[in-house]
Amino acid sequence: MSRTTLRIIIILAAISIAGITVTQLYWVRKAFDLKENQFNRDVQTSLRAVADRIYEINKAQLPANSPVEQLTTNYFVVLVNGPVNSSILGVLIASEFEKRNITTDYEFGVYDCEDQCMKGTDFKAHKKNSNKATASLIDMPTWKNDGYYFGVQFSRIEANLLSQMGIWGFSSAVMVVVIFFFVYTLFVILRQKRLSEIQRDFINNMTHEFKTPLSTIAISSEVLRDPAITHTPERLLNYATIIQTESQRLKQHVERVLQMARLEKSDVGLKKEKLDLHALIREVVQNTSVALQERKGEVSLELNAQNSWIEADKLHFTNVLFNLIDNAIKYNKNTPNLVISTGNIDDHIFVEVRDNGIGISSENQKKIFHQFYRVPTGNLHDVKGFGLGLNYVKVMTELHKGKVSVTSKLGEGSIFKIILPSV
Repeated sequence: MSRTTLRIIIILAAISIAGITVTQLYWVRKAFDLKENQFNRDVQTSLRAVADRIYEINKAQLPANSPVEQLTTNYFVVLVNGPVNSSILGVLIASEFEKRNITTDYEFGVYDCEDQCMKGTDFKAHKKNSNKATASLIDMPTWKNDGYYFGVQFSRIEANLLSQMGIWGFSSAVMVVVIFFFVYTLFVILRQKRLSEIQRDFINNMTHEFKTPLSTIAISSEVLRDPAITHTPERLLNYATIIQTESQRLKQHVERVLQMARLEKSDVGLKKEKLDLHALIREVVQNTSVALQERKGEVSLELNAQNSWIEADKLHFTNVLFNLIDNAIKYNKNTPNLVISTGNIDDHIFVEVRDNGIGISSENQKKIFHQFYRVPTGNLHDVKGFGLGLNYVKVMTELHKGKVSVTSKLGEGSIFKIILPSV
């Protein structure tokens, strides 16, 4: 799948998700408004019936206009023609609300013209016996009208209405699930594309790495087939050495790939033993001296750790140190100057490999420990490798219960730091 096609798919998917979300929100809002309007009509009808019953009890003439007025979204007042008994009012309201299936919790109060305050009680819709006849002051706003009236105030109207929107709640939940899987599918596609690109880059790198030594071995073998070469032993030895060197190089490449395959299967089989980290560092530096001499570089050792003993697999941890030193030499356009230092932090020991190389950008620092990842260099292949070395360093350090980190700036070199438990 090309980048353009993938970009179009992502844009269309984003537009589709946004369109579906906006449409769903619009219809849910419309449905909520309908429910709210229906609720208001039911409340007004119920309170009008209560008012009619009170007028009938007081043997008064019914008003021409509706005595019910909605002051806010959750507060209704009803004008009456005289004093109202709170106990009778509570029974009438509960009865009318029950007829119309109004189950929202509410409180009602009667305006006392003498004390000029609201008196009443709470009523919990789910507790039918909670309305008491005893009057008390309640926190309900008074109306501008100075006559007799009572008020009803609802709580949690929105939550109650939302709970009644069954199919809309279900459809919204289904939409969320669909969007989640849609986004997850796009994530999987992008991840698979990235893995495909990594695999392609790895195959290209491996082909390039294997092609050079194989070509050198083929040319050297062709030269050795010439019978006349036996008359020049120096030349014979030279080509035999080239074949041996390139064969060893191929073997190292194969071992590195197989090594990472074993790591993925968790089939490492570490053979830990008590080791002197300082002695290990000196040994690795000695083994890399030839590569340093070819580049006219040097290594400075600042081994300041008081306790330099660790429990580690000598072979694998030697490879860890070798990879860090090898990278410091390879990724350096100047004369390599390396500083390897150690120190103690509580019951841990750290080792730092500092170089004066090309450095690593902050963006790439987050990726260099990923398997097969190599810092992009365009079409240049001046630095050999598969992108396995630093991933191996990270995996092995963690298997030794340690941590690895990097600090770097482009053009200013890098510092790789490994922290391990000391013994």
